[in-house]
Amino acid sequence: MGVGQQNGNRQPDTGSDDWDALKGDVGNMADAAVERGRYFIDSAREQATDYADRRKDDIAQSVADFATSLRESTRSFDERPNIRAVVDSAADGLEHLADSIRDRSFADIFNDFEDVVRRRPATVAAVSVAVGFLAARFLKSTAEDLRRERMGPGAAQAGRNRPQRSRARTSA
Repeated sequence: MGVGQQNGNRQPDTGSDDWDALKGDVGNMADAAVERGRYFIDSAREQATDYADRRKDDIAQSVADFATSLRESTRSFDERPNIRAVVDSAADGLEHLADSIRDRSFADIFNDFEDVVRRRPATVAAVSVAVGFLAARFLKSTAEDLRRERMGPGAAQAGRNRPQRSRARTSA
């Protein structure tokens, strides 16, 4: 019998066994990667929640301190009871917020915030724009103050007295 005759009787090897083994190996590696990813995400979430719970007491204390400062500032409004009532009401609200922050977990606070965002997206967007505007004004003001401090008192005064250059171009 010749070599050609022996191969003729066998089925040609299509590599399907190797392909199935490779698919199995890749599937096992993917399952292991997904499991490691879940572990990493769960671990990161737990660490972030622990950190937030530790910091939430600090935040609550800051809110309570702000309420106290606000309430103390109303002493100068004795002759204006309407203004004092508004400021005292705001301070009461801040104290209530501080107590709520202390009593609840970070997850509860986050879930409530998420519910508000879902129920009132336009309000959240408007508040976000307002906070962004105020933050930008604060940062701009702080940057200008820092620039003046670096230049010194004489340079700051000279900069104010210098004539402003016009940005508008005149046509020739």
